[in-house]
Amino acid sequence: MWEVPPMSPPRFFCVQCGQAMVSPSAEHPFCSPRCKAIDLYRWLDEGYRIEETDFESVPEGEGISEAGERKG
Repeated sequence: MWEVPPMSPPRFFCVQCGQAMVSPSAEHPFCSPRCKAIDLYRWLDEGYRIEETDFESVPEGEGISEAGERKG
C-alpha cells in the first residue's frame, strides 16, 4: 500500500517584509503590527500610486467614448 507523506502546514508570507509565517496572524497579511504600520504609513504618505496617463498624447478619435465604450 502507498503511504501518504504528512502534509506540511501552509506557509504564509508577510507582504511587507517577506517573513514566512506558519499560520496567518491577527495582522494578516502582515507578520506584525510593525509591518502593518509601515504599510499604513506608505499609503498615508502616498507612497503607493497609480501611474497617471497623459491624455493629451492619445490621438484624437481613440480612447474611451462618453458611453464608456472603447473607440479606435
